[in-house]
Amino acid sequence: MATNLSKNFTLEELCRSEKADSLGLKNIPNATEKGELAKLVNDILQKVRDKCGFPIKVNSGFRSEKVNKAVGGSSTSQHRKGQAADIVALGGHTNKELFDVIYKMIMNKEITVGQLINEYNYSWVHVSLPYSKKNDILDAITKGGKRCYIKHLQK
Repeated sequence: MATNLSKNFTLEELCRSEKADSLGLKNIPNATEKGELAKLVNDILQKVRDKCGFPIKVNSGFRSEKVNKAVGGSSTSQHRKGQAADIVALGGHTNKELFDVIYKMIMNKEITVGQLINEYNYSWVHVSLPYSKKNDILDAITKGGKRCYIKHLQK
């Protein structure tokens, strides 16, 4: 049975991981991490879903230490704490549309995020809760074979 965190998001979808499944790893948040996931959903994801009016899929939310390592995530990733999600647009909409909705919501002070990242030309969108960072809007690119983050310039 699914544990609803909001009208459109469940705890299970924020913890689902193909990598964990393929490697037989557990990806179960503790009580504190569950609380952070609920905050992420209610402060950001559900508001974005309501505003954009189209479905959003969570590709990656919470990551246990082992899952985070398996996917090559940063040791300081907010995914580890249940404070970040990588999302994509569904229903015939693009990830750029999704990014633009979130960007406008930030500019209009409807939501506050830690980071909003256009990942590799809108392959997915990363969004996180504001803790050490606030409304940091970036583009993730590959330069010289390495991941780099540059300030996003809205066009």
